[in-house]
Amino acid sequence: MSRNLLTVLSCMGAVFVASASAAQDFQPALESYYAETLSALATDATLAAAITAQNAQNGGLDQAAIDALDTAWRAEVGTASTPTITPVISNATSDFLRGFVEQSGGRITEIFVMDAKGLNVAASAVTSDMWQGDEAKFSETFGKGAGVVHYSEVENDESTGRYQAQISFTVVDPATGQPIGAVTVGVDAESLM
Repeated sequence: MSRNLLTVLSCMGAVFVASASAAQDFQPALESYYAETLSALATDATLAAAITAQNAQNGGLDQAAIDALDTAWRAEVGTASTPTITPVISNATSDFLRGFVEQSGGRITEIFVMDAKGLNVAASAVTSDMWQGDEAKFSETFGKGAGVVHYSEVENDESTGRYQAQISFTVVDPATGQPIGAVTVGVDAESLM
């Protein structure tokens, strides 16, 4: 190997170690932000009502129907006609989520709420897909029960150059404490430091 190639590889390794180390530094701040700011959403009556209504509507959906909704959503992203997306991002619960994002002072980049099937109920902005049921944000929260929180890897977002993560957690019926859905909150981790 040439000396230049070894130097480049060595520098790349140093950047990776520094990035991984920096990402780990954010974990306590993410946990604190969840406890102090986000945990109340796990029992929020507005979210619970919207999830409960969609659970009643979608309770009988099989995987083929879920996949069809997800395929329709993905095809609509970025187009003028959005009959699958519009009801999710244009409802009162989505307005509530957008208000929560605005009040965060730039700490929250997005919020979306999922029903018991992992389908979007409401979102502060359009997500890339409708079905989250096959992702850790859903399977590691709703599937694990009440009080469960999942922290994604903290990653350097190439478009913004900032470290971001997702905090996901189970939403419960405030009256019964039973899991009914989940929430994912995108967080600008650097803003927490």
